[in-house]
Amino acid sequence: MSRGSRGRMPAAWDKVVAEDPGEYEWIPLRLPPDVTRVSASVRLSIEAEYRGWELTRVRLYTDGSRRVLLRRKKRHDAPGPDQPAL
Repeated sequence: MSRGSRGRMPAAWDKVVAEDPGEYEWIPLRLPPDVTRVSASVRLSIEAEYRGWELTRVRLYTDGSRRVLLRRKKRHDAPGPDQPAL
């Protein structure tokens, strides 16, 4: 999945991220309708296992697309964020 698939978050998610005291990195993703549930699950599991991202929220839309919110603890030893390669 390209980096261009990241987008705006639903309004309720903005509140969740805004209430974070700064200990997490957040990243919203959009999964297109052609990504199956199994494929999405595998991709997100890989991100969790190797990059430390955890699934926080999922929203399924009527067109079959999904919006996903991932988070992970901020790393103070790394120079920059390691973005998901979905």
